[in-house]
Amino acid sequence: MGLSVPPPPPPPDSTGESRLEFSDNRLLIDLCGEFDRNLAQIEHALGLQMLRRGNVIELVGDAIARAQATGVLEALYARAEQGRALEPGDIDAALRLAGGGPVPSQQLEMFQSGRMEIRTRKKTVEPRTAAQRAYVEALFAHEMAFGIGPAGTGKTYIAVAAGVAMFSEGLVDKIVLSRPAVEAGERLGFLPGDMKEKVDPYMQPLYDALGDFLPGKMLAKLMEERRIEIAPLAFMRGRTLSRAFVVLDEAQNATAMQMKMFLTRLGEGSRMVITGDRSQVDLPRGVPSGLAEAERIIAGIKGVSFSYFTAQDVVRHPLVARIIEAYERDDSTR
Repeated sequence: MGLSVPPPPPPPDSTGESRLEFSDNRLLIDLCGEFDRNLAQIEHALGLQMLRRGNVIELVGDAIARAQATGVLEALYARAEQGRALEPGDIDAALRLAGGGPVPSQQLEMFQSGRMEIRTRKKTVEPRTAAQRAYVEALFAHEMAFGIGPAGTGKTYIAVAAGVAMFSEGLVDKIVLSRPAVEAGERLGFLPGDMKEKVDPYMQPLYDALGDFLPGKMLAKLMEERRIEIAPLAFMRGRTLSRAFVVLDEAQNATAMQMKMFLTRLGEGSRMVITGDRSQVDLPRGVPSGLAEAERIIAGIKGVSFSYFTAQDVVRHPLVARIIEAYERDDSTR
């Protein structure tokens, strides 16, 4: 008669439960959102279940997801304690910082007393990813800062917000925003109107960003006084910009000569930000991008910073990030 071998024990169930208790029911309502939509957003992102019972939230899921959810909920509750609104974008920001493990305490500072923010006349801008946080730090710490990465990561928007904030605080006397006036393959032909009317379509994203941070009448007055300028890159030649906050957007479409010209416009007391996406070069075939050349030549120079973004930093619709990742995968297989 042979020995009977007992079957191996079933693998342990990694699902567990934990509880979070909040002292202020009014703030808990803000934390949960209308019809608990904030909790639903966190549940969907982290793959766990949350049950609200009075002033207690029960978390059901694996240990890592529960630790991430705990960090997110505590950070958002601390934000609510400060009287700050909790919008879907704030929930998304906390979740991004929780991705891949428990939320590091230094990243939670942006939602707590040590939060990082850029205050303008119309709105306050906060970084929503670790890369955006590092970028904001670089904008205020360096005289020249590069922001490189895909569309939708907030490179230009944050740069314009920083410029408006510095202008409002009297750290600079003017804001200069520029873009190469390069057609993105559409062959628009000859546009009607005077020079301003011809170039304004290329500059519209910069107008849109400014409009988010300054009241309309104030913006119009500042532009009339030329304390805020929006100009094509070609118009920058021969200028020296002192005590100015200068942004070059879509820098991947600047030629090597244009980029060198722009970088050497930096004057006393000025800040310069260069943003671009290396995957969206619209220059004629065979013309090298000035952004790539500048990145190669001046990396490591004191006073210059480079901040890099990926599809994980896209803060538009989540589908945008997936589209960018799909294109990147396709490019890597060619």
